[in-house]
Order: sequence, then C-alpha cells, then structure tokens
Amino acid sequence: MRWLRDFIELFFPRCCCVCGTPLVDGEQELCTACLLDLPEALTAQGDNNFVERRFVGRLPIVHATALLLFRKQSKAQRILHQIKYNGNEQLAILMGRQLGTKIAQSGQFDDVDTIIPVPLHQRKERRRGYNQSLRLCEGIVQTFCRPIASGNLIRTQHTESQTHKNRIQRLDNMKGVFAVREPEKLKGKHILLIDDVITTGATTEACWTALSAVEGIRISIAALAVSGDT
Repeated sequence: MRWLRDFIELFFPRCCCVCGTPLVDGEQELCTACLLDLPEALTAQGDNNFVERRFVGRLPIVHATALLLFRKQSKAQRILHQIKYNGNEQLAILMGRQLGTKIAQSGQFDDVDTIIPVPLHQRKERRRGYNQSLRLCEGIVQTFCRPIASGNLIRTQHTESQTHKNRIQRLDNMKGVFAVREPEKLKGKHILLIDDVITTGATTEACWTALSAVEGIRISIAALAVSGDT
C-alpha cells in the first residue's frame, strides 16, 4: 500500500510538528533538522546534576535526569503542547525512545527494576484520551528495557491545573493526591518515576510521598523536560 500512502501524502503531507516542514521517508513526527536541534538538558546528566539539585533537602532520590530544557516559546514547549493538548501520542513515544537512550547511556539507572508513569486522574485521562507519561514509558522501554508498572501508583483526587500556580500553591494543590494500590509488588525495588515535565517538582514530591511508604523502595526520576528556572 506504499503507493496509496504516497498518493495521500501528495495532498495531505505529513509535517514536522515543530517547524511545519514536510516529513520525508524515515522521519516520524519531527524532521531530522529539529530532532538534531532539540534543546537538550545536557547538564542534566551525571551525578549532582541540576535536576538532582532541585530536590536536595526535599527528597532522598537516587538519581534524576531530563532530556529537554523547557523554556517558553522553545521547541521543547511546542513538543510538550503537541503531546499534552494535541493528542500526539506517537510523538510522546518517539520522545520517550530518545529519553530512554539517554537513560541507558548514562549507566546511572542500570539497577532500576521497574518504570512507573506519573498517573492522571481518570477524569482527565478520559478527556485527553491517554496518559502522556505512560506513552513516554512505552517509548523509553524500546531503548531501556524494563517492565512498566502502570496502575499501581494511582491518582485519587482530581486537582486544579498547576499551570498558573506558584511553588507553594502547587505543593498545597498536590497534598494527598497519590496512593499505592499494591505496595508489596514494589517492596525493595528501585523504581524510575517518569513525568512529562518538572517545573517546581510538586507533582514529583507528591508521588514520592506515596511511594516512599513502601518498605525498602528506592526512587529515581526522569522527565522529558525540565524547566530552565532553578
């Protein structure tokens, strides 16, 4: 059916979701130029990187990292907007694959047992149609092979949007939001918590609070993007 796809794309070309350039064979969601020019958070690799330092004095995490540096009007913002608000699930999987490659190359996460996506409330997931963090996980495991444990960490409350809240308001908004259904399945494991973007870290902290009650658990964090504001 290659000829049919080519015929359709003649009138409805697939375009890069960042710059709008028509995609060519072998390109998915992003053109090669944009893929090579992503604002990577290169300083988010290695021990004591700025993502880890964001949680110093707050959470006793093992490691933390992120793929992209998020700033307003950046390519990272356009990618996140496509994933969260335009229903671009394939882009989430593609970016998860890129994040998984960085995680695997770092060597810091080699003893991770399980990957857990930050959950959405059922109401929001129904409205969006999917959980973007789970789609990221599905891409991550293509290059960093670990089991995904979705459905164990759950969101028990529907909260207001965090977008226009400051750090204190975000922390208050997230208190008691998450719970663990079957803690015995995570006992003694090193889990990697996956989120789409880290800003103040309020969501991550709320997830950690729920997970940390599990006996012997160790928690690392990885995100598609991290805010450039420190």
